[in-house]
Amino acid sequence: MRMIIAALAGLGIIAAAGTASAQVNARQHQQRDRIVQGWRSGELTGREAARLGRQQYRIGRTEARMRADGGGLGPRERARLHARQDRASASIYGRNHNRRDRW
Repeated sequence: MRMIIAALAGLGIIAAAGTASAQVNARQHQQRDRIVQGWRSGELTGREAARLGRQQYRIGRTEARMRADGGGLGPRERARLHARQDRASASIYGRNHNRRDRW
């Protein structure tokens, strides 16, 4: 019985870790979609979209380096990525709502 409980607890930890990494990836895709949508609607200029895209690319590279150690993302690493995505989200919002339009 204890073995079953321990196995289920281990699966819960693994599932939670998988969910956390999925959240990081989903957020990154959402940010990229917001950039593309802003460019298509004309709210972002090409230069603004390129700059925001590079920012997302750098966040993705940072995530890849964090995962490269083989242990996945730890709580601190995940918090760092979330903080960077928060700043990127604010940048996307600011660029989408400034008064510069593509047309």
